Amino acid sequence: MDTLNMEHALGEYLPVLIFLILSLVIGCLFVFVNFIVARHNPDEVKNSAYECGFEQFGDARMKFDVRFYLVTLLFIIFDLEVVFLFPWAITFGSLGLLGYLSMMSFLGVLTIGFIYEWRKGALEWQ
Repeated sequence: MDTLNMEHALGEYLPVLIFLILSLVIGCLFVFVNFIVARHNPDEVKNSAYECGFEQFGDARMKFDVRFYLVTLLFIIFDLEVVFLFPWAITFGSLGLLGYLSMMSFLGVLTIGFIYEWRKGALEWQ
């Protein structure tokens, strides 16, 4: 490959390099401005436990409730179901009967799993 073709190939990556540099500068600028402008007086509400239900500062070896992690894993499983549905829905016309039956079996297995979790009480938060 001669230098003319290499310069042309590198020139095609120049917009990507500019985009990366610009995004890095804007990101650092936002963090810097937030550090300068934001108030630094957290109150008791800001330091309270938010989603996980644990105290923010405490012993790392304390006992904890597994239900939060169970709900999180269930969310990830059913979120992945939706991720698999998008490409299937886009190519639905070209897949034919086999593609339809494959997705219906996939959804059937997930539905059976959802019903099982529901009956076992994994979705109850009490």
